[in-house]
Amino acid sequence: MQRMTRSGMEWLSAAADDPAECRQVWADDPRRPCALSTGRFFDVLSVDQRLGMEMFDRLRRNGMLFGPAVVDRRAQRVGFFLGSQSREVFTYYLERETSSPPSYRYLDHGCAIVVPGAIPLSEDRYQWLRAPTRRPEANPRRPVALATVLVASAELLARMDRFDEQYPTPYSAVVALPEETTTDAG
Repeated sequence: MQRMTRSGMEWLSAAADDPAECRQVWADDPRRPCALSTGRFFDVLSVDQRLGMEMFDRLRRNGMLFGPAVVDRRAQRVGFFLGSQSREVFTYYLERETSSPPSYRYLDHGCAIVVPGAIPLSEDRYQWLRAPTRRPEANPRRPVALATVLVASAELLARMDRFDEQYPTPYSAVVALPEETTTDAG
């Protein structure tokens, strides 16, 4: 869980219907979430929390480009912020990765997202996985990275689910070994 910087608050609050009011809300209560319109300053890719946490981990571990990320614990969704008008690039690369993409929601014009306050606590419904520290620089590689990691993460989770179904217990995995395979290390 992270905290927003002053520059991050300025950038995010600019997306509010009344930016000054949004900044005042956060000044009065830094934990208070705020609903912001998408499409003008940023778009958001929203996925199931399990998939989103896997994506977040992969993006971070591999040093890939991505912007702010938020989690809604009650709705069990993770949102990844993209530059506005990134839908076409994201969709193009997603279709290059797979013919049957995993379930996702793309929030742009006409949509909104609830973002955490500047300083959420661990028990808050809305939390920053990666808080905005400043206005993210436009980078055409960000939607490409998200499309690629979305597909890779979904495939990994599907494989793990199949493994759990095939081998629900350690004994079932051992029983599946061929007869001539030995488990003796010596």
